[in-house]
Amino acid sequence: MLSITDNEFRKLADYVKENYGIYLKEEKRSLITGRLHNVLTEKNMGSFSEYYDYIVSEKSGDAIVTFIDKITTNHTFFMREADHFYYFRDMVLPYLASTAREKDLRIWSAGCSSGEESYTLAMIIDEFLGKERMWWDSKVLATDISVKVLEEASKGIYGNERIATLPPQWKLNYFKKLDNEKSVLTDRIRNEVIYRKFNLMDQVFPFKKKFHVIFCRNVMIYFDNKTKWKLVNKLYDLTEYGGYLFIGHSESLNREETKYKYVMPAVYRKE
Repeated sequence: MLSITDNEFRKLADYVKENYGIYLKEEKRSLITGRLHNVLTEKNMGSFSEYYDYIVSEKSGDAIVTFIDKITTNHTFFMREADHFYYFRDMVLPYLASTAREKDLRIWSAGCSSGEESYTLAMIIDEFLGKERMWWDSKVLATDISVKVLEEASKGIYGNERIATLPPQWKLNYFKKLDNEKSVLTDRIRNEVIYRKFNLMDQVFPFKKKFHVIFCRNVMIYFDNKTKWKLVNKLYDLTEYGGYLFIGHSESLNREETKYKYVMPAVYRKE
């Protein structure tokens, strides 16, 4: 297996932090080297310096997406950190429905990975609005930096074991069986989620309106404090007053530093 020099690791780490906010800690060095070994082998590259030159010069963006896929963990599942979804259903949606000036719900799933979070939100919204849904603009915006996971998510196809723990009525109403191993979400739900490639480190966030709810869970675990707070401040500015930010349970915001108000573990509100 090829080894990575101090200089090579530092160049890769600096590049991905500056452009994507991801902080590669020194203790992850051997793990990252192992994950990239096959990539270098497939490309017939003899060093990580050669690989670095490749990802910064490759024009399509596929190389950097592959790199990010290798160094991050796109691990998610339906109803992950389920108390968030129950709170969204029982507290957030009733509040938004009762106070909405227009019949719109602006929900953003940032770092959506393979789509389980965004589709869960879409199913909850559909169930909550019921027959009234046709009068609402309730589409969920779902973004990620990885084209690979966005393509997977947009298909809405999941192994039956991945949906096994979902409520029976959801499986009945929102999924169609493809075969003995896989099921696909109905067009009704798939069409309620808009998937877009987006880098949270972009200087400009091109959103015309603010969001009522932002789910940005288990994303900032890859960021250092400076990058994290810069993003949190941007998210705050993009949140409607009375709106909510959901982060991962392994993440937290310093209540003395953030303008968001603490609601419950990993849930914050703009007041």
